[in-house]
Amino acid sequence: MAPDMSAPPRRSTTGLRKFLDPEQQRDWMEGEAELIDAEERLESLEQRFKYVARYEKLLRRPQAQDILEILRLYGQSCIPIPRKTERHYWSVSCLPSTSDKPLIRVNASWMELFTLYADGEGLRARFLVHLSHFTTDHSPAQGDVDEPFLEDCVATPEDVGYFFPRGEDIFGITVRGSASIRKFLAERRILRAIRTFNVTHMNRGRNAYQASHCYSLGDTMLAG
Repeated sequence: MAPDMSAPPRRSTTGLRKFLDPEQQRDWMEGEAELIDAEERLESLEQRFKYVARYEKLLRRPQAQDILEILRLYGQSCIPIPRKTERHYWSVSCLPSTSDKPLIRVNASWMELFTLYADGEGLRARFLVHLSHFTTDHSPAQGDVDEPFLEDCVATPEDVGYFFPRGEDIFGITVRGSASIRKFLAERRILRAIRTFNVTHMNRGRNAYQASHCYSLGDTMLAG
């Protein structure tokens, strides 16, 4: 039988869809499913050794222990099947030497997901999420941010701030201090928003930042 040339071409499967169907993704975002990850990681020794010096420099910073603990929380809670998707669909960069003071950054596709900055001898976190998860009417309207909710998600209201990056339905949240960052990551509604944004961008295809992935930080994110 000759192929039906009038039929639309089938779209190739990209991103997380290679591993998880839409229902599995939705259940994980809602916190209703535990996903089965790979037992082994695919690892490049050359890539691992490339960032060892940066990682050792990061460990000498006064915030090192908090950085590793928060990264572990983020990796366990906010990235689906992290072993199976490591480097190719998400990555973590070790940046203790850059001028604007980011210490680590998690990316997927072309998008920043999460960054930790030095704040004196403490930490400041930046999360990118969908704006519609944080407005009073769940619309992407910048004037309707649910500020009381954000303030309830941190140790003290002064620890949270926000900004509007370029792009449709994108919202930036800053959280100051390790105690507030941990509290923020423990909130169910926050986790749902972070997971949804991360899945959106992991579904867009291969990670553009594979070359900057630090396996030593990946060890921390995949621990536990």
